[in-house]
Amino acid sequence: MRGPLSSAAGFALLAALALAGAGCSAGDDAADSASGSSAPVAYAPYVNASTASGTDTAGSPTAYNLAFVIASDGDCTPAWDGVQDVDDARVTSRIEALTRGGADVRVSFGGAHGDELAAVCDTAEDLAEAYGAALDAAGATRADFDVEGDELTDRASVDRRSEAIALLQEEREGLEVTFTLPVMPSGLDEESLALLESANDHEVEVATVNLMTMNYAESYDGDMGDYALTAARSAHAQLRDVFGLSEAAAWRGMALTPMLGVNDVENETFTLEDAAQVRAFAEDHGVAWVSAWSAFRDRPCDGGAADDPLTDCSGVEQEPGEFGDTLAG
Repeated sequence: MRGPLSSAAGFALLAALALAGAGCSAGDDAADSASGSSAPVAYAPYVNASTASGTDTAGSPTAYNLAFVIASDGDCTPAWDGVQDVDDARVTSRIEALTRGGADVRVSFGGAHGDELAAVCDTAEDLAEAYGAALDAAGATRADFDVEGDELTDRASVDRRSEAIALLQEEREGLEVTFTLPVMPSGLDEESLALLESANDHEVEVATVNLMTMNYAESYDGDMGDYALTAARSAHAQLRDVFGLSEAAAWRGMALTPMLGVNDVENETFTLEDAAQVRAFAEDHGVAWVSAWSAFRDRPCDGGAADDPLTDCSGVEQEPGEFGDTLAG
């Protein structure tokens, strides 16, 4: 997903830990007992960590994904967008406001821009400390690792991240981990699958794999709703294989995140009809949760010079908050 968050600017969810411990210890029976098809499909959009938006609460989110913590000035120091201290008062005040109604927060590390901490920190111990500092400052027990671009192909940082997360989970009972990964209609690519295998090798307990159903490629110029469902089906088979899960548990260990309206790739537009299609699919298949990039873009563009449909608004005809209401069901 996009990195530095502009004017307002990639889920804690009530998902039972369908993938937790699956790599070495959990079989189908354990996964099935954790996944239950009757569990509700939660809605948890990405939001700016420090700046409020009028559409944050659209759809009454169960949780909010706070974007993004990355390295500060190429150093092993966590910072929001690489420039804002993790304990900045604006962020802590923002979290208090978001959680006042009972919602939870998840700290999202990484994104499409800047240096992910795993690529900068020298050791897994230093990296775990950096991740932990951001989680503590936010008062969060849920962590999202949005890994894409060059970070996916850097095997050393992939393994360092896995080792650091395993250390964190040893220290912090109940730490819930999500990996947010790019996907194509054909499924997860080799690098993403290698990342999940690395997590398995280091005995990371993965709660959810969140698929970025967006920005496929210029060759994909059809229906974005159909592409999202095709990508989910393809990835479902891969998750069953990687984690050794049953069909139901693999669905319950999945999340779906579209980019609202106009996407970064030309000719890709995710519509309100697509949002309804994704929501219905998630409910039918027992997907853990759906999200959106992002809550602050969930409004029509007003035509102003500073209103960029890729960062500030959806670029399609809609009412403010309409995507959130639709994805929340």
